[in-house]
Amino acid sequence: MAETQQYFEGVGRRKESTARARLYPQGSGKVLVNDKPANEYFGREVDLLMVNAPLKLTGAESRYNVSVKVNGGGTTGQATATRMAISRALLEIDAEYRQTLKAAGFLSRDSREKERKKPGLVRARKAPTYTKR
Repeated sequence: MAETQQYFEGVGRRKESTARARLYPQGSGKVLVNDKPANEYFGREVDLLMVNAPLKLTGAESRYNVSVKVNGGGTTGQATATRMAISRALLEIDAEYRQTLKAAGFLSRDSREKERKKPGLVRARKAPTYTKR
């Protein structure tokens, strides 16, 4: 039986997105998102920077291989969820990172959700145009 490689796991959420990140020690700094390289999965440069931010901030860019499974929501929500998942996995490795990651705001969940549409309105709050005649 093949021995499974040890990893550190973290879960992150944002809007409708959920990300599960695994950090494998003795890595080369590869980041895979849903079995694709991160730069291939996230088309926008901003999202890619967001995903790599916790690793860069803690100086662990080339020490771990990262594998992320993410589903639901849009690309920016997925990138934010991934950032949180990687940050939580880094905390499992070393609790010393907490102060740095917390100061950057990577550990707090952004709980804003889409507001539901109300009856008689066009969207959640937008009313149809009023016409006098």
